[in-house]
Amino acid sequence: MNDIPARDTLCVIWSSPDPEVADNLVFMYSQNALNKSWWKQVRLIIWGPSAALAARDERIRGRLREMMADGVEVWACRACAENYGVVEQLETLGANVLYVGEPFTEMLKSGWTQLTF
Repeated sequence: MNDIPARDTLCVIWSSPDPEVADNLVFMYSQNALNKSWWKQVRLIIWGPSAALAARDERIRGRLREMMADGVEVWACRACAENYGVVEQLETLGANVLYVGEPFTEMLKSGWTQLTF
């Protein structure tokens, strides 16, 4: 997928619709992990109920924009976004909205470290 060794790559699955989990765990760790060079590549995947929160809560959207500006890659599950009716909002945010099952499987098989919240 890229030239960064898998041992230096982190994928964070964010599925919780709870804004406290987003602010005080998912976003805090994802952003610090890249900014403090704990990992060379950090990819946050919005998957499940978090899609609705990411699309509809402006404060959450602001945090996601900050992370993307810092270099955190933000993907969103297209199937979930379709189910919640938020594809356009997530694309406008700048998330890479795609069917994530196959690329996520490849990430796991290639050795990415994965966290789920």
